[in-house]
Amino acid sequence: MATETLGRGDIESFDMIYLTDNAADYDEVETFVLLGSAVWTESRQLLLEDSLKKKPRPVYVGNPDIVAPRETGFSVEPGHYAHRLADKTGIKLQFFGKPFKNIFDLAFARINSLDLERTVMVGDTLHTDILGGQAAGIKTALIANYGFFAGNDVHSSIITSGIQPDFVLSQP
Repeated sequence: MATETLGRGDIESFDMIYLTDNAADYDEVETFVLLGSAVWTESRQLLLEDSLKKKPRPVYVGNPDIVAPRETGFSVEPGHYAHRLADKTGIKLQFFGKPFKNIFDLAFARINSLDLERTVMVGDTLHTDILGGQAAGIKTALIANYGFFAGNDVHSSIITSGIQPDFVLSQP
C-alpha cells in the first residue's frame, strides 16, 4: 500500500508490486507493506482482506498513523486500514513508526553517543509523538499551535486523553 508516483526512496531495492485493483497481485505476493494510503480505496482494502483470509502472510505497517491533519481536514492513513485488517483477518500485524518503541530503538541504534536524559521527542500529536516518546523512555514536548492542534485546545485534549507531555510549547 503506497503511492507509486511518490517513488520508492529507501525501499528501491525491494521487489515490489504496487497494489491496485488486480486481485491476482494480492494473491501473488509473499508479504504486504502498508506505507501510504493516498490512492487506497475501499475495494482495494476488501481485496487485501480476502487475500489474507485465503492465505495468511506477514503484514508490516510502516505508517501506523490512523489519521493525519491536512489543509482541508483529516486524511485516513495506513494505520486505520491496518487495524481494520487485523480485526477482519485475525492476523497479527507488525507496526513500525510512532508510537511504537521499535522505531525509536532503530533510530537510537544509529546514534553513536546517546544520552536519553538529554533527548526530547518533539511533535504535534499526543497519540503518536508524545506517546511514542514516552514508550521510548525519553522526555516529550508537544507543539500546541501547529499541525494536529493548530487552532484547537491542547490542554483539554491532554486531560481527556491522559497523555501528559513533559513540555508544551506554543510553536516549533
